[in-house]
Amino acid sequence: MKLWKRAASTAAACLAIAAGTAAHAQEDYPSKPVRIVVPFAPGGSTDVVARILAEKLALELKQPFLVDNKAGAGGNIGADAVAKAPADGYTLLMGTTGVLAINSYLYKNMSYDAARDFTPVSYTSLITNILVVKPEQPFKTVGELLAAARGKPGTLTFASSGAGSSTHLSGELFKALSGADILHVPYKGSSQALTDVVSGQVTMLFDNAPSSMGFIQGGKLRAVAVTSSKRMPGLPDVPTIDEAGVKGYESLSWSGIVAPAATPKPVIAKLNAAIDRVLKMEDVRKRLAGLGVDAVGGAPEVFARHIRAESEKWGKVVKAANITLN
Repeated sequence: MKLWKRAASTAAACLAIAAGTAAHAQEDYPSKPVRIVVPFAPGGSTDVVARILAEKLALELKQPFLVDNKAGAGGNIGADAVAKAPADGYTLLMGTTGVLAINSYLYKNMSYDAARDFTPVSYTSLITNILVVKPEQPFKTVGELLAAARGKPGTLTFASSGAGSSTHLSGELFKALSGADILHVPYKGSSQALTDVVSGQVTMLFDNAPSSMGFIQGGKLRAVAVTSSKRMPGLPDVPTIDEAGVKGYESLSWSGIVAPAATPKPVIAKLNAAIDRVLKMEDVRKRLAGLGVDAVGGAPEVFARHIRAESEKWGKVVKAANITLN
């Protein structure tokens, strides 16, 4: 009996020590560099936002935050790496609309489950897409563009940065709500898509604002409409697609930080609070606004609800358009 009590006492002590060690580790978080995986190549809007956050989080939490670009398969390679990483808060994912809400509908064989394998940390940024055309194109409004599309079905084209991207699905949603017959022309990135719209090889593009603003300001592209529900501060005279007559239209690119699913709640809370402080900084908001990006922030639960709503919305679009990728 005494041996049993001694064993029980020892076990209880071990559990208490383990719990205390875990709690202490969470209180001290971060005690080493934190890696933010961006599942795309350097230079894109997701990468730029991640680097702005990393720079400020390093100052806030007194540890380096390192951006690690792992591109490929529409973001799935980087996302899979984070899904399989230790759930300790030292490997995070800069998730996007595609990675967290769309890819599961596009790809037949997914190596991760966004809803199961990640826990939301913070909804960081929101990016409006812009419907752009070459200035020499004959239509200056959405109405004129739709009239041209209906007059000659299948002759107008829209470029995208790749099948299943937000620039592709923005076009598919436009087609679905307007009834226009417009041909999709996919590229391997926004750079070549923009080049071919500027040259007139393709009629139009629903491009991320950070990519196209320079072309618009330089007079190489005309902004016909924006895909958000409200006008962009940087383009106050450009109407929304909904205003222009395609009622109910809204298509936004967004990004946010997620962590492996079992990451301790105190770690998530500490990260969320730090990211919120960064996103409220005036210099950060100005830097992002200059790129056509809105800082968001908020509780992890708010981001979780947003992901679910976006997944439901884009799942219907993907299925209606019968888009599948290997």
